[in-house]
Amino acid sequence: MKAFGFLSFGHYADVPGSATRTAGDMLKQTIEIAEGADEIGVNGASVRVHHWARQAASPMPLLSAMAARTKRIEVGTGVIDMRYENPLQFAEEAAALDFIADGRIALGVSRGSPGTALRGYETFGYVDDEDPERGSVLAREKFDIFLRAIEGERLAAGDPRMVGEGRYLAIEPHSPTLRDHIWWGSGSRATAEETGRKGLHMMSSTLVTEATGQPFHELQREQIDLFRSAYKEAGHTGSPRVSVSRSVFPLISDMDRAYFGLRSEENGDQIGIIDGFRSTFGKTYAAEPDVLIEQLKQDEAVMSADTLLLTIPNQLGPAYNLHVLESFATHVAPALGWKPNTEGPVQGYTL
Repeated sequence: MKAFGFLSFGHYADVPGSATRTAGDMLKQTIEIAEGADEIGVNGASVRVHHWARQAASPMPLLSAMAARTKRIEVGTGVIDMRYENPLQFAEEAAALDFIADGRIALGVSRGSPGTALRGYETFGYVDDEDPERGSVLAREKFDIFLRAIEGERLAAGDPRMVGEGRYLAIEPHSPTLRDHIWWGSGSRATAEETGRKGLHMMSSTLVTEATGQPFHELQREQIDLFRSAYKEAGHTGSPRVSVSRSVFPLISDMDRAYFGLRSEENGDQIGIIDGFRSTFGKTYAAEPDVLIEQLKQDEAVMSADTLLLTIPNQLGPAYNLHVLESFATHVAPALGWKPNTEGPVQGYTL
């Protein structure tokens, strides 16, 4: 592990105990957390993207504001659901964000997770005739168009009255570095290998779509190995990055113990069904810092990835979430190999 960031689900609800009652609260507080995390030295600030729910949804305005209000931290998503996107509009917005952030972005995209709406992407105007229940074919077709667009391919026939005969046009703005900041959200061996073949970075999911009896972290580390092997075999010569997500809470104060102390007694992977697949979900880490260090050193996926994303309880408010991030940065992360954002952009491991 070289770096860590936070991943906010962007929940908001007018319920007792929540410091995040409205969408406006959520958006402004996320910016505030990103600003504070930037000063602490945290390397990344990411948001989940869910539609038809009281959570963060359309990420580009939020990421732009986060980028404009910070200096070093990388802003990103985990993940944008391509089933809902117009790939060319998304390409324009992503390029604009890349310029605003001076390349400090990590855009995670994929087919997305199951949502509260039944095929909600159809209401957005997109239909998958080949895979109507899951939308996987639709997502991949759109993603391929998105990649072609950000690579500068001329996709639209120009009006000869405006640009002359036979000319084709590329999307604008075009950022030549944008493709270097695209991650695919992977939860299976097949998608891990495909991500490597395409030369993308890999954002390993909070679950893996297999349940073999092996611990979650071992299954995830095996997928990371497959990704890196496929990347190298495809002839790519960069240093691809990998992130994994975990719920990690150093128990420093009485408040920490009140919120998460019981989690330390419940640690264990969970098995469930998601999208029709028997899947393994990772456990929550909550313990004293010295115990956390040893637990995380035994987590093969955390130690294999270059970036660890901490899922934060955003409804507990900016002050408490910054306390969690600062506690991890002060008492845990240095022992795992962490380098703060003041030391420059994060690089993947050399293959």
